[in-house]
Amino acid sequence: MNSLARWFTATLVAVAAITFLAGCGMRIPSDPGGTLTEVTGGTLRVGVSHTPGLIEATGDGIEGPLVATVESFAEEHDATVEWTVQSEEQLVGLLQQDEIDLAVGGFTEESPWTGMVGMSRSYSLPGTPPETKCVMLVQLGENEFLTALETFLDDEVKS
Repeated sequence: MNSLARWFTATLVAVAAITFLAGCGMRIPSDPGGTLTEVTGGTLRVGVSHTPGLIEATGDGIEGPLVATVESFAEEHDATVEWTVQSEEQLVGLLQQDEIDLAVGGFTEESPWTGMVGMSRSYSLPGTPPETKCVMLVQLGENEFLTALETFLDDEVKS
């Protein structure tokens, strides 16, 4: 087969693949569990782990820079926030069981939970020292939701 024929065949295969994927209604990135769709106009279920200086869970409620950031993200998606306070290990389990959509606390890039849940890029929050870097955890595979979260963080907190 000459080079023109190989080029024509490769181009035809590529066009066929793109047409097939477009016809399937496939969106990239996607959420197999539909997290972003469920959160938008609905409820953002957030698990928090008490972390001094970032998130304080007290008898009166939850406060701190992470709370304000999550509430702003929820507002951008017309969602109300439902908070759950647990340990880091319990939050990872809740993410895996689809009981929460997002986990926040003192999670870092060195988190032992890598591979078990999805993780945002590292970022610093307004009102915290620049060296205080965090990540947020999401359900593994919920890439459309994670992309929306990271876009928000890029725009709002300059991660």
